[in-house]
Amino acid sequence: QVQLVESGGGLVQAGGSLRLSCAASGSFFSIATMGWYRQAPGKQRELVAEMPSGGGTNYADDVKGRFTISRDNAKKTVYLEMGSLKPEDTAVYYCNARSWTINVWGQGTQVTVSS
Repeated sequence: QVQLVESGGGLVQAGGSLRLSCAASGSFFSIATMGWYRQAPGKQRELVAEMPSGGGTNYADDVKGRFTISRDNAKKTVYLEMGSLKPEDTAVYYCNARSWTINVWGQGTQVTVSS
């Protein structure tokens, strides 16, 4: 069964840092594009960062230079290092895995940035 479990969210002051982790189960991880999305109250879910299985990264404009996505295929885990956090980064952050055959979401982890 394909499953994603996020962790690492919490409350942080503006300017602070957090590291999110997403642990995957199943055999798809090495071939999937892994991504982080977020959804703030009253807003649509949006892409934060993604990393295809073959390498390379893609970031939303407003997190470039502040967030870093990475993956460890041996551990089947994808990370999101978040720095210089702003109150507008407050949202539920979701992990996503997609390939030709799957499109799986985690349950989400709350990130709250206080001003």
